Amino acid sequence: MDASVKNLGDPKISSPVRASEWVEETERVLYSLSAEDLEKDISSGVKPLSFLKAGPRKKIFFDVSKLKCAIVTCGGLCPGLNNVIRSIVLTLYHAYGVRNILGIRYGLQGFIPQYGHSILELTPEVVSEINELGGTILSSSRGPQNISEIVDALERMNIGILFLIGGDGTFRAAAKISDEIEARHDRISVIGIPKTIDNDILYLSRSFGFNTAVSIAAEVIGCAHVEANGAPNGIGLVKLMGRESGFIAANAALDKRYANFVLIPEADFEMEGPFGFLSVLEKRLAERKHAVIVVAEGAGQKYCGINGADPSGNKRLGDIGIYLKDRISSYFREKNIEINLKYIDPSYTIRSVPATSDDSVFCGFLGQNAVHVGMAGKTDVMVGIWNEQFVCVPFDMVTTGRKKVDLNGELWSSVREATGQTLFRNPDETAV
Repeated sequence: MDASVKNLGDPKISSPVRASEWVEETERVLYSLSAEDLEKDISSGVKPLSFLKAGPRKKIFFDVSKLKCAIVTCGGLCPGLNNVIRSIVLTLYHAYGVRNILGIRYGLQGFIPQYGHSILELTPEVVSEINELGGTILSSSRGPQNISEIVDALERMNIGILFLIGGDGTFRAAAKISDEIEARHDRISVIGIPKTIDNDILYLSRSFGFNTAVSIAAEVIGCAHVEANGAPNGIGLVKLMGRESGFIAANAALDKRYANFVLIPEADFEMEGPFGFLSVLEKRLAERKHAVIVVAEGAGQKYCGINGADPSGNKRLGDIGIYLKDRISSYFREKNIEINLKYIDPSYTIRSVPATSDDSVFCGFLGQNAVHVGMAGKTDVMVGIWNEQFVCVPFDMVTTGRKKVDLNGELWSSVREATGQTLFRNPDETAV
């Protein structure tokens, strides 16, 4: 797989940044997770996959006295959006001396004339305290927009670097924007900063907002535990984010280890039968008189169905939380067993809170490195973290799929060990 990074041209201008350590173009970060994988690549004659290291360069491509930059946030809300915006603005302004920074309102709609959205001029004064706020001061939107019109707007505004903060759908759009810019022979850098609360972007160790989501979700699970213990046959049912990947549910469950069942999209399960979820839950209540269930929103979709797609092209998921609430209630009612079920869905609360300290620091580094990469004339690339190093990953690579919980890996094994849960199917079956 090709992880080479595109350049707008040869950087020839001395950087104004006072860096203690410069990054050379030859510095790369290996992707291999183990020595065994690396040895296999070398022995088979395959060049090991590696990523260009992010960071400040001695020479930059853009003349800062003439440069104009734009920042746009796309997709759903996520803790840390304002922190990233603030970091980009402060780095551009103070480290490089860029004085023309525009905030594009309401996502990619902000480029399209028919919507009539105004532009926000971003300065250190404007962004000075936005890190204390949840959401994004630029607002956001979902759905595809005309790529040609977006590039027309970039040309009209004389933008040199476009910073897009978003997830998988945003990066697909960013790749198309880069292609259109290249087809027009323009010199506009397109830099992505990964935003997904689900932590499901390929080739990255983590994405911002995930740490905050896990922290808040763990507190909610603790509340569900209190509710479940507060009444005979108490059940605390918590639905968390995780459309295709169960990282939030798995990690939050391991925080305080109150969860007795964790259901994620990657692990199929059966509801009925002697080994099914409902039967196992009944046994749990008979033995312990309470249970805490954590379910990711994308789990069990074969039961509640998928309802088309949203404006961004994402599958509209059935509500597994409501389905479980109703199915559990009807199951025990049919058996004439009284239960006390409390259902909690904190999704919008988690999305909207300010970032934790850990996420805030991480967002600061992301914004700084995104600016360094853009100023060096790189384009068509996302800046993220891998193996404790900030790296550049081409858009074409990160849009090939989603990162999933490895059902044979340490994370899921730890969840099953902490909960003691079964596979919710006949043990004679060979499926994981």
